[in-house]
Amino acid sequence: MSTTICQVMGFVVSSLGVAGCMVSTAMDMWSTQDLYDNPVTAVFQYQGLWRSCVRQSSGFTECRPYFTILGLPAMFQAVRALMIVGIVLGILGLLVCIFALKCVRIGSMEDSAKANMTLTSGIMFIVAGLCAITGVSVFANMLVTNFWMSTTNMYQGMQNIQNRYTFGSALFVGWVAGGLTLVGGIMMCLACRGLIPEESRYKAVSYNASGRNISYRTGPYKVGSGYETETKTRKGAGYEEAARSEDGRRSYPSKYDYV
Repeated sequence: MSTTICQVMGFVVSSLGVAGCMVSTAMDMWSTQDLYDNPVTAVFQYQGLWRSCVRQSSGFTECRPYFTILGLPAMFQAVRALMIVGIVLGILGLLVCIFALKCVRIGSMEDSAKANMTLTSGIMFIVAGLCAITGVSVFANMLVTNFWMSTTNMYQGMQNIQNRYTFGSALFVGWVAGGLTLVGGIMMCLACRGLIPEESRYKAVSYNASGRNISYRTGPYKVGSGYETETKTRKGAGYEEAARSEDGRRSYPSKYDYV
């Protein structure tokens, strides 16, 4: 029962994580304009992975997608790639995990096959969570670098001062979603151990007899120990001197023969 609960909980947590990664990737608020020095403004700007938006004080919002790919920074494109890879791996992991659930019976699938599928889906979820966390962290590092560069230029009295951007809500959604996907993958890997049949965990070890004096014969469980010949030889040493009588009967030696 505990294995089934762990597997189902891992599936649910991973599903929430993958859904969060998809929502975070589609959101436009990866970076928002910093209003620390100018709290009252007629224009508010925010950017996402796919487009940049401007919201006016009247409530009108205009968004413009990025029409170029080569003109974007390399780190920005890397964040896109990491989020897409994480989503694809998460979706594949969910498909594999559905067929690997212990409560779902498909034909005559053995528990060992379900264990392998559970482990595969768990690894996919772990990699997907790491991709999401890495992508969000790289974008956050870019924001921190640009923020302090803009702040330095501001205090140095430069005229062309660009707007400073800070963390958007999509970053926090991505961090939480990546963590949930990672935790769900770990739970699936733990559930895999409980799905392995008992007979495959401990394999019997056969021991062979190492003595060379033990011989096995095809008779009805008759085993020769190897010491019978020596015993018969010692036993028959005193009887070889006894002579047989003419009528075929053996004459046993008397006590005077041994003197």
